[in-house]
Amino acid sequence: MMNSERLANVALAGLSLAPLVVNVDPNLNVVLTACLTVFVGCYRSVKPTPPSETMSKEHAMRFPLVGSAMLLSLFLLFKFLSKDLVNAVLTCYFFVLGIAAFSATLLPSIKRFLPEKWNEDLVIWHFPYFRSLEFEFTRSQIVAAIPGTMFCVWYAKQKHWLANNVLGLAFSIQGIEMLSLGSFKTGAILLAGLFVYDIFWVFFTPVMVSVAKSFDAPIKLLFPTADLKRPFSMLGLGDIVIPGIFVALALRFDVSRGKGPQYFKSAFSGYAVGVISTIIVMNWFQAAQPALLYIVPAVIGFLAVHCIWNGDVKPLLEFDESKTQSTEEVAAEESKKVE
Repeated sequence: MMNSERLANVALAGLSLAPLVVNVDPNLNVVLTACLTVFVGCYRSVKPTPPSETMSKEHAMRFPLVGSAMLLSLFLLFKFLSKDLVNAVLTCYFFVLGIAAFSATLLPSIKRFLPEKWNEDLVIWHFPYFRSLEFEFTRSQIVAAIPGTMFCVWYAKQKHWLANNVLGLAFSIQGIEMLSLGSFKTGAILLAGLFVYDIFWVFFTPVMVSVAKSFDAPIKLLFPTADLKRPFSMLGLGDIVIPGIFVALALRFDVSRGKGPQYFKSAFSGYAVGVISTIIVMNWFQAAQPALLYIVPAVIGFLAVHCIWNGDVKPLLEFDESKTQSTEEVAAEESKKVE
């Protein structure tokens, strides 16, 4: 783990706990938390083996439509069913997901203190009465699942804002780490579609804001304020993960070329500017804003200007992560040449 990533992890943890003991400006908290989460997720996404599953252009084009259908379904559920019932079902669902995400986030830190055998040897467990169903895991994953389960029990019982945020951060980091856009073309299609999606559901309907306020689950981060009428500021996880996977792709593009994180810096700077712009406009108009309206143009714009300036438009557009060789494959080919 790089020193900068360690520092970002510590800063993110400290920033999450800080509102418990001191008053933290919610606007500053939103900006720093979002940027630190994207930074940590991006560096965790850099691995020797490229992602096995990447998003296709067709999936990217369908994503806003699928997202719209899910959002509208949730709106109708909250409108026609008991809010407590819907949230109880969602709590059970996110309880299981939370254990997986929180454990996976802790795992790299826990593995360093466990025997190597625990990290590598797989345990195969067959589901009772359904022998065809099997689960593979390591002992290290079981150890990581213990604090993950305890934490999710606390969340389910208390629904404290800190528990909500920690699980939300775990979901965000895992999303940025595990999801791959494959290429910048696919990323541009996805961001453009969700740019329109966010504007439509926030500005032209009450659906997005209504679901965000009714949905009692870690799909948003909560930032305590001093305003009793509005005790929390909110930031949706989609405003972190969706741009985050694009910024992470820029970092892996830099790594694939064996150069420093030059395009990552421009994309990450664009993300920071986009989040800051969202906060400024939100406070100016005193109304909810579609964050992707500001984040998407900033991220794509900063990256586009940088690569045009450097004359790297063609290699950036031709970059396809699904065709990138892993470091193991490259080493194997080099050894064959030597032989």
